[in-house]
Amino acid sequence: MTGDPGRQPERTRLAWRRTALALTVVTVLAVRLALTGDVPGALLGAAVVLVWAGALVACWRRSAGSGPIRVGSPALPSVALATAVLALLAVALVLRGMW
Repeated sequence: MTGDPGRQPERTRLAWRRTALALTVVTVLAVRLALTGDVPGALLGAAVVLVWAGALVACWRRSAGSGPIRVGSPALPSVALATAVLALLAVALVLRGMW
């Protein structure tokens, strides 16, 4: 049984948009946590925003459907790396808030 190849680009665009939305929510929560603290917290918050901006650009390009995805396209690895970095920065913010 094969799927409808006509719907696959739409599903891909929607998946990239969901990824961008999830990253945005995490970023807003991390920045909110960062702004309640001191200078190191603000620096962590700025790092979160920079990583989010880079991931958002990659997600936006893919969700806009700017051509077919080439083999070896850096979009997926870059968003995966940005997600991991955001998670580590968020953990650092939470741990900083505990002390």
